[in-house]
Amino acid sequence: MAKPRHLDEFERIARFFVPLAGRGALDLKDDVALIDGPGGTEYVLSTDAIVEGVHFFSTDPPEQIAQKLLRVNLSDLAAKGAKPVGYLLTVALTKAGDETFLKKFSAGLALDQKRFGIVLLGGDTVRSKGAAVLSLAALGKVAAGAALLRGTARVGDTLFMSGTLGDAALGLKVLKGELPRMAVRHRAYLVSRYRLPQPRLELGRKLVGIASAAMDISDGLVADLGHLCAASGVGAIVETARLPLSLAARAALARDRTLLATILGGGDDYEILFTAPPSQRRRLARLRVTEIGRIAAAPDVTLLDGDGKPIALARGGYRHF
Repeated sequence: MAKPRHLDEFERIARFFVPLAGRGALDLKDDVALIDGPGGTEYVLSTDAIVEGVHFFSTDPPEQIAQKLLRVNLSDLAAKGAKPVGYLLTVALTKAGDETFLKKFSAGLALDQKRFGIVLLGGDTVRSKGAAVLSLAALGKVAAGAALLRGTARVGDTLFMSGTLGDAALGLKVLKGELPRMAVRHRAYLVSRYRLPQPRLELGRKLVGIASAAMDISDGLVADLGHLCAASGVGAIVETARLPLSLAARAALARDRTLLATILGGGDDYEILFTAPPSQRRRLARLRVTEIGRIAAAPDVTLLDGDGKPIALARGGYRHF
């Protein structure tokens, strides 16, 4: 007898949680919810959790664990064009004598609160008998009707992304000892990109009125582009020769071409992936973004190599289940 197939992450959401969703939840097909705010504004709500052994190592500096937790949520706000306001925090730790961890953890939050202009609004602390679980819900604000959503890309739009791709996934490989021959400076850079994502808040606000759709890259370019396409009812073509890569990623790829799959499918980049009509190219030329492809009618994500030939990936991106 064949074993029953377990539901994946998005099937679970569709079956068990979408029926519970209300106004502003966007049918749980985006990374955020929107609720009415005062004076022609909307509040943008985002939440994410990180788990010890899955999203961070127990040996990671507590300050950086805190900053990663906050920044992955700020990245969702950035991709909507929102300005951050505050956040709620839930901490589930395993050790009774965790004051040293919390002192450093809260210091990391304090640094980023000042950096990003955001404050703590409340939360909860509990004891966990398993791995440490840290959850944060961020609140931002945007002009009513101006939020950048993932379900509004159009056929003919151009595809762009901020920053560089694949650094965090390669940084995780460094921490696992899987890239031993890299230069020290490249190893340090990749690890920092894994531990300390950079939410593109300023860029996100500049994209309001320019981008037609947007989301951040958290589960990998191919997977997240697939989510954007599914929500918009379109497909996409990515020219991999145009992908923005850091010097460290280029060095790793030059040594091992199979790492292209990691760069395309690895997670934790937290860059903004967005579409815009070709008429916006001139305005976008003033921003630090890279054109990587286009939106097409066929409902698939197609990857092309430098010769225009399709590339097949065994795994498109990170899945929790």
